[in-house]
Amino acid sequence: MKMKTLAVAALALALPFSALAAKEVTKEEVKTMKLEKIGTVHTTAETTSPMDAKKLLSQRADEKGGKYYLIIAGREHGKFSATADVYK
Repeated sequence: MKMKTLAVAALALALPFSALAAKEVTKEEVKTMKLEKIGTVHTTAETTSPMDAKKLLSQRADEKGGKYYLIIAGREHGKFSATADVYK
């Protein structure tokens, strides 16, 4: 029973944060959803995995007021860096 309560509590805490995260989209989704570009965000060799780079891009898109981001460039050189356009 305690495990079930703990799982529900963890989910309740995670939901508000995930609801704020910008969502990655494809070029096709940008066109079909008619999204408006509001800027660009970058990571600069700050992460050690592609998933961490995506998480950081999502956070930075949120900070710009975006709901969506499209990765337009990525590079691995020991660490990962990426660039994404931000849309609302």
